[in-house]
Amino acid sequence: MCRLSCIFHSPATGRLTMLSRTAVRMMLLCGPMLITSLAEAADWPQFLGPNRNGTSNEAGLLDRFPEGGPEVVWRVPGGVGMSAVAVADGLAITSWNRQRKQWLVALDVETGDVRWQTPIAESYGNAMGDGPRATPTIHDGVIFVFTGEGVLCAVEQESGRLEWNIDTVAAFGTRPAEYGMSSSPLVVGNHVIVHVGAPAATIGAFDVKTGQPVWKAGQGPAGYSSPTLLDVAGREQVVSVTGDQAIGLDPATGETLWTYPFKTNYACNTANPIVVDGGVFISAGENHGSVLLDIKEESGRYAVSERWSSLHSKSVMRNEWQTSVVVDDYLYGFDNVGAAGPVTHLSCIEATTGKPVWQEARFGKGNLVLADGKLWITTMKGELVLVKVTPEGYQELGRARLFGETRQTMSIANGLGYTRDDREVLCIKLK
Repeated sequence: MCRLSCIFHSPATGRLTMLSRTAVRMMLLCGPMLITSLAEAADWPQFLGPNRNGTSNEAGLLDRFPEGGPEVVWRVPGGVGMSAVAVADGLAITSWNRQRKQWLVALDVETGDVRWQTPIAESYGNAMGDGPRATPTIHDGVIFVFTGEGVLCAVEQESGRLEWNIDTVAAFGTRPAEYGMSSSPLVVGNHVIVHVGAPAATIGAFDVKTGQPVWKAGQGPAGYSSPTLLDVAGREQVVSVTGDQAIGLDPATGETLWTYPFKTNYACNTANPIVVDGGVFISAGENHGSVLLDIKEESGRYAVSERWSSLHSKSVMRNEWQTSVVVDDYLYGFDNVGAAGPVTHLSCIEATTGKPVWQEARFGKGNLVLADGKLWITTMKGELVLVKVTPEGYQELGRARLFGETRQTMSIANGLGYTRDDREVLCIKLK
């Protein structure tokens, strides 16, 4: 059976983005007038959105919160875990601990009703928080999910039927990361890629149809970040920040193209790499800091250099677990002070130089995504905070307490925001 899908060119990112089957059906039924609006209202099918950079192309969202905060469309019981919500084809997908198991759960985007729920492993416990960490990935009718102890699963999207699973930790002869396996699966072609953290297999690729290992790359700890497909030095590469380095790989073969040492205490590299002005920006907490790397290719060999670096206790940006976003020539992100300390600033810096622009001191811990010229921030106090994106200074547009303590980003799809805590999943009207 042919799967219905389409791609469009995003002027915001310069990349091709997959539209959902539902969106394509709407285009075929309703004609070309919908094409522009659909390009601004795509799904959010994986960790940090369509391009894994925390950025949505949606427009026409709220500029201010109404009195009492934005409307909650639905609120349903959930479970314990750190997985964010992936959204595609009318489903909101997440995973959690409940009733002594880890579950992959599909909710109806309109009502929050449970369409199906599939047990994928025994419940996962950890001193740093219980439940699965990774966000599911929805791709071509299959959902890929990574459990807290490192079991990679493929689940049929329509029915919730488990198609295959593989214990990646056992397959490569290692142990789970100290704080849990946190790599959100990346699908590139016929491969699904995660961080494993084995001595001879930091990163592993598995066949999307069978789960069988295809290639392995790197040496050392997995860390807590996720692999990302980036355009670097004139070609697409899988770029990962593992527990002790940044690494660029050939997506098809796993060949190592370049590496850059980036060892953080406790292997706590958690934020994703992003492209900034053709370079690769990486950042970590634990008083480590941030670097903008330039990667150049000459005669088939890659050279890595630092365009700028800002390290240790005086760093301008120390992303503890949050991935910064880039808008024009500026980076916006969370700067955590100390070794996972309680003080976190919201900061704006010049992306190409690292020069500080403004800082909202002691903003507090949270997470953020970008949409419609605004930061949509979820805080550990349970607030949704709306901040204008501008280098002119911190401009708060709205703040509302809507949920419990959370580390998850909000997923934005079709004018709605999806987020969760350890008790509930919420759908919030953003238009």
